[in-house]
Amino acid sequence: MRLAIFEDRSALQFAPISLLRPVFELLCGQLSVRERLFRSVPTAEWGVLIRPALAEVYAEQHPEARINDAIWLSEAPTLLINGRWLPSNAELGRLAHVSPDTVGMMGETVAYLLLEPEEAALLTTDAWDDAIQKIASTRKSVVAEGVELQYPWDLVNQNRSQLLADFTFDQSAHPSMGDARNLTIVGPPEMVRVAASAEIDPFVVLDTRQGPVVIEEDATIQAFTRIEGPAYIGKGTRLFRANLKAGTTVGPYCRLGGEIEESILHGYVNKYHDGFLGHSYVCPWVNLGAQTSNSDLKNDYSEVKVPLAGIPVETQSVKVGCFIGDHTKTGLNSLFNTGTSVGVMSMVLPTGELLPKHLPSFSRFWLGRIDCQINLSDLFQLAEYSMQRRGLSLSAGQRKLLVSLFDETSEEREQAIRWWDKKQAARPAPQSAS
Repeated sequence: MRLAIFEDRSALQFAPISLLRPVFELLCGQLSVRERLFRSVPTAEWGVLIRPALAEVYAEQHPEARINDAIWLSEAPTLLINGRWLPSNAELGRLAHVSPDTVGMMGETVAYLLLEPEEAALLTTDAWDDAIQKIASTRKSVVAEGVELQYPWDLVNQNRSQLLADFTFDQSAHPSMGDARNLTIVGPPEMVRVAASAEIDPFVVLDTRQGPVVIEEDATIQAFTRIEGPAYIGKGTRLFRANLKAGTTVGPYCRLGGEIEESILHGYVNKYHDGFLGHSYVCPWVNLGAQTSNSDLKNDYSEVKVPLAGIPVETQSVKVGCFIGDHTKTGLNSLFNTGTSVGVMSMVLPTGELLPKHLPSFSRFWLGRIDCQINLSDLFQLAEYSMQRRGLSLSAGQRKLLVSLFDETSEEREQAIRWWDKKQAARPAPQSAS
């Protein structure tokens, strides 16, 4: 089967965590949407329809993919799948047998359809959303089982149930204790899967009463760590005296300590020291300084708003943490408010108070103010240093994308600076002691 995953206009609603990647590369459960589709649907060739700004970086990471290629789409029937659709396990099993006469719908949104070669000419870089909707109108509508992801917090809210679904779906994996002879399992032991190359110290507790715990190859779990399922620990990750609550996904090569609850850490995240992270999504190459913590619940238990690109959006949830873009660094004792959005390559230097809820990309919080006094070459040098410690480096495509993003977010930075300065100016002056 030929498979093509597409982003629609709503992909822009996933900033800041989607600024450097397509929405279908974001994690939920054990996998991204793309990885889950590849495990489920036999695929001979595949392509993507993504934002043009991401094309060069995506080609570097996936040279086998056909990117925004209408000619390739015109060569044979191709299954188009919306990258914001999180299919149910049952629906995953049916995708290999999609009828050309039907279209899977999530309400008013196309989830999937089988694109005929002659229809590919309708798809252009500027308007494939409209073309796909037009093609869908010629098909018989059927309900696409699963979840339509619309905002970053949807990934976090769905993570617990998706971890359960992924564990059930993956029948190829068999329970293994690996090097976990000394750990303590509270709950059904068959809900534990530990790769043979994982290293687990004595005095580690895995609690499977609410769901499974999966620990991938080359992971290292230090003594006095507690992991509550459902939870997923990615390849090469190291946990240092960590307390992981149910509903947490940890991607590859993270270094983590402290308390983490119902959060997704995409990969290559450093949170070595104590501090609380809850109901959050953290992108690669983020470093959270010692005692960095976030609030994920307001004192009055009211619903949380999150400023996406500076615009407050209702989440309709009372438990919402923070969403942190790639390469952002926080200093000692940084305190994030409920529903905070932090962009790419930001520098956070706290003042002992709650930080602004919106810190745009390439900004700095310094001495109680947001500013943009950041040299891009210095940020690139810091990113190179961080990545080289893991044997990686910034590619030419990544540099070009970051430069482009720096220009695109200039107005967002200026607005955030003006708003914060105005808010600070309105604060009452501190009372002097009599």
